Amino acid sequence: MPITRFSVAPLWQQTQALAAVAAARAPADTVITGARMLSTYSERISTDKEIWLVGGRIAAVHPAGTYKKGPAPKSVYDAKGGIIAPGLVDPHIHIESSMVTACAYAEAALLNGTTTIFCDSHEIGNVMDVAGVEAMLEDARLAPLSIFLTVPSTVPATSPELETAGGDLTPDKIGALFDNWPEAVALGEKMDFVPVAMGDPRSHAIIAEALKRGRPVSGHIYGREFVAPYAASGVTDTHEAIDADIADDFVDAGIWVFLRGGNPATPWNSIVEAIKPITERGASHKRFCVCTDDRDADDLLNFGLDWVAREAMRLGMRPEQAWAMGSLHGATRFGMGDEIGGLGGGRRADLVLLDDSMKPQSTWYGGELVVDHRRITPILEDTLNQRYRYPDAAYNTVHTPKNLKLIPELPTAPVVANAIGIEKPGIILPHRKVAIEPANDWSSILTKHNLSFVTVIERHGKSNAGIAHGLLQDFGLSNGAVGSSVGHDSHNILLAGTNEADMALALATIQAAKGGIVVVQDGKVTAFVGLPVAGLLSDKRVHEVAAENRLLKTAWDAAGCTIPYMGFNLIPLSVIPEIRITDKGLVKVPEMALVPLYD
Repeated sequence: MPITRFSVAPLWQQTQALAAVAAARAPADTVITGARMLSTYSERISTDKEIWLVGGRIAAVHPAGTYKKGPAPKSVYDAKGGIIAPGLVDPHIHIESSMVTACAYAEAALLNGTTTIFCDSHEIGNVMDVAGVEAMLEDARLAPLSIFLTVPSTVPATSPELETAGGDLTPDKIGALFDNWPEAVALGEKMDFVPVAMGDPRSHAIIAEALKRGRPVSGHIYGREFVAPYAASGVTDTHEAIDADIADDFVDAGIWVFLRGGNPATPWNSIVEAIKPITERGASHKRFCVCTDDRDADDLLNFGLDWVAREAMRLGMRPEQAWAMGSLHGATRFGMGDEIGGLGGGRRADLVLLDDSMKPQSTWYGGELVVDHRRITPILEDTLNQRYRYPDAAYNTVHTPKNLKLIPELPTAPVVANAIGIEKPGIILPHRKVAIEPANDWSSILTKHNLSFVTVIERHGKSNAGIAHGLLQDFGLSNGAVGSSVGHDSHNILLAGTNEADMALALATIQAAKGGIVVVQDGKVTAFVGLPVAGLLSDKRVHEVAAENRLLKTAWDAAGCTIPYMGFNLIPLSVIPEIRITDKGLVKVPEMALVPLYD
């Protein structure tokens, strides 16, 4: 029988049963004994404890061995001196970035001790509008994981004049999502921070839909000059603190800071600098959480929220503090601190058993043992094999024009190109001016200036000529092409290459599979991850997609690309400085204005 997320018994019967077990008048379902207990409330670790569970909740915490004096429990689990802690609560993630469905995501999360996530599904919203968000919510309801929605707030990320998206989440649509779905608990990251600061009516109308319902508003911001107007507009958290100075600004302005940790080879590991207000400048950690944000399937398994908590420990936090930032603090931020994130009586029995290095070994979700000694249990296996299938429309979202010219016109006179510079870690992309002299072909120009072509193609079927050409400098692609249907945030087709033939093969491969990420070298596909669901998701299990991810990364590195493919996918994200490319052309940020390829 698959795992169920919520008890169907009346609430008074649930509390009645909890009181009976806590008073040793009735047997517990499960007793976990012989454990050290990590309390996120007192931030200390106690020895020789046991936890009594009934009905998927914690009834009581007692000294080890107390259960022997009362009614015999249905089962006893010997923790053998391990550390019992609350399951981790990730306050900001995007399921779509993992390239797997919510049901598949749950497997990796539970293996890493995460039992609750708050996801912003703006990626599928950008492709399929409300229908995509609601499909992901249906998926989440079947997943053996507590999944809450922070309602996508910025779909599209910019105006229709600057890019073409498949979705348009208006204030009315956002209000309806809040009203129709109990899982919708906050407004997702308000990415258009410049329009918010400038008082844009639509941006503020969207924020108002959350505030008038008493829901918190999440943020996304670059630039200290925007912090004050952002906070004044009602934004109360952000995961985009990239250094200690702006993290200081955020926390002093009353904005929760989500310390984002990730694979150090990617742009998603900003915790190293952003944690310094706590570790070096005397700030309290009470308004800080840790989060994961974007993860591909491979990194999801290897760099989960548990890894981020341990990274906080490595950077100076006590283990008890770091685990609290990974559990209780995220729950508290969303008003759920009395339900999850701690080991008090009546809380959900979402627990994790840690070894001495704070690595998860076993996980209980709602009182069910779903991971035992790093292996998923039969009850979880059964649930994972009954995954949600997305509607047919989700498998048909790639619609591109035919007979496209994939590279720009060769200059016939001296020009200055507005190029997109590539610098690690690959989030902020500098605007480069490149003086180009006429040549017989593109090859010598690309080599001389270390350039690659970059092309964005509208794929939502809204335009017959939705294509834009640009140039990347220092992308490092030695030959061939790469392509992706995951081009944040409108998710049009993104191609880069050194020649049109290989770019055409990359495009054809994505078209045939209805989505995916591909590497082409010398006229051959060397790696491909198919993403047929909205051009964003695979419908396979997480370990299968992780294996494909690893092959893709190997091929990506072999092609010479200087930033990871997830950083490449951000090249069209026209709300991050300095210059981007969408299907409408090159966009200067924060001016939010189109500029030509050649001045």
